[in-house]
Amino acid sequence: MNHKENKEAFEIEEPAAIYGERPGSKPHEAMGPGETVECIRAGLPMVEFEALQELLGLSAEDLAKHLAISRSTLARRRKSRRLDTQESDRLLRYARLYAKAEGALHDAEAARNWLNQPARALGYESPLHFAETEAGAREVENLLGRIEHGVFS
Repeated sequence: MNHKENKEAFEIEEPAAIYGERPGSKPHEAMGPGETVECIRAGLPMVEFEALQELLGLSAEDLAKHLAISRSTLARRRKSRRLDTQESDRLLRYARLYAKAEGALHDAEAARNWLNQPARALGYESPLHFAETEAGAREVENLLGRIEHGVFS
């Protein structure tokens, strides 16, 4: 699946950021590392925020908290329709975790639930909360890798 803003129906499928695609590109036309960095530096469009919000089953305010975006900044981003560099980088972190969780658990709903539930291996914090730092996100990825390979965690 590819995330595209359908100009007629405004349907949101999945964030292009999950697959490293440039918004508006052909389906599964992956960007190179340089292009990904370029898109992050330019700031991802707010439609990516909205798509990830839908996938994670979070309110805009809850996702904004995970991305360290204040309520007033979120309002400004909605007007400008673009995130800044740091927010885009954090959004990509969560999109990557969602994709990894969905791959490990083989189900979108299971991935959403797992990411939002306290995990013993993470000190009883939810993976989404634990991943608010890059080090935490790496640990969540490691845990998902263990789950995917059937290693007791």
